Amino acid sequence: MVIPLVQVVRDGLVESVHFGSRVVLGPGGEVLEAGGDVDEPGYPRSTAKLMQAAGMVRLGLDLPPDLLALASASHSAEEFHLDGARKILGELTEDDLQCPAHLPHDPVLHDLWIAEGRAPRRLAHNCSGKHAAMLATAKLNGWSTHDYLDPAHPLQVKLAETVAELAGEPIAHTAVDGCGAPLFAISLRGLATAVQRVATAPPVTPEHRVADAIRRHPEMLAGPNRDVTQLMTAVPGLIAKDGAEAVQIAVLPDGVTVAVKIADGSARGRMPATLAALRRFAPRYDWDDVVNRCPSLHAPNMVGL
Repeated sequence: MVIPLVQVVRDGLVESVHFGSRVVLGPGGEVLEAGGDVDEPGYPRSTAKLMQAAGMVRLGLDLPPDLLALASASHSAEEFHLDGARKILGELTEDDLQCPAHLPHDPVLHDLWIAEGRAPRRLAHNCSGKHAAMLATAKLNGWSTHDYLDPAHPLQVKLAETVAELAGEPIAHTAVDGCGAPLFAISLRGLATAVQRVATAPPVTPEHRVADAIRRHPEMLAGPNRDVTQLMTAVPGLIAKDGAEAVQIAVLPDGVTVAVKIADGSARGRMPATLAALRRFAPRYDWDDVVNRCPSLHAPNMVGL
């Protein structure tokens, strides 16, 4: 059963409520809070990219930190994102990508492309960095590239194994994500466990390389106008990642981990619900100051519970 996580308050009266599930883990993986359907299978959506990127590094993918962060990204299609995806592709081309052609995820860039008459592109899809990395990993291992999204492809089999290992539970169901890639269902508790293991992994490990890349290049993970990038910039060492249908994770430098799923899929609820948990379980940070320094974190009338 889901629980209330966010209220929308107007002139002192509650106007709307977002329900969902949330789990908070302490630095050692102990459960500090668990509310809602935290043990039911669900789709982690793009938050799974951290584990998928770690799986590709395990398979030999060797990228500089900025490009490895892009392989974990839901990017905004800034020009530096497009250039980075091209670099990951190497001798492969945009035509080899099997993500759909899209306009930029960032609303300002989206409108600018339309005003300039620019057509949707595969490179502009927010998942193109992940897809480029999947192609590069398949090529590196001598696997076919035309069917790299097939759940039975060796790449996807290995990535599923990595997700299950990091989550500490079996994959409950395999579906197709919005970008066309296989999507592995795990519980919210499993998601929190997995991202914590990536964020706190020992040096030299593939997981540490992914976490270090994201911390060094938060602009590659989303974009300068996006809330997760602004939050990571305001709190050095924090890792945050959003996913479709209002999934959100955040891991502090000491390992405290928050995983949220808003039941109605409304993205406006994911960050207030996350910040409410961070305020409660990491009071040493001045969260009011963090919010004030991050324009995209402002959520008028919204109160995280």
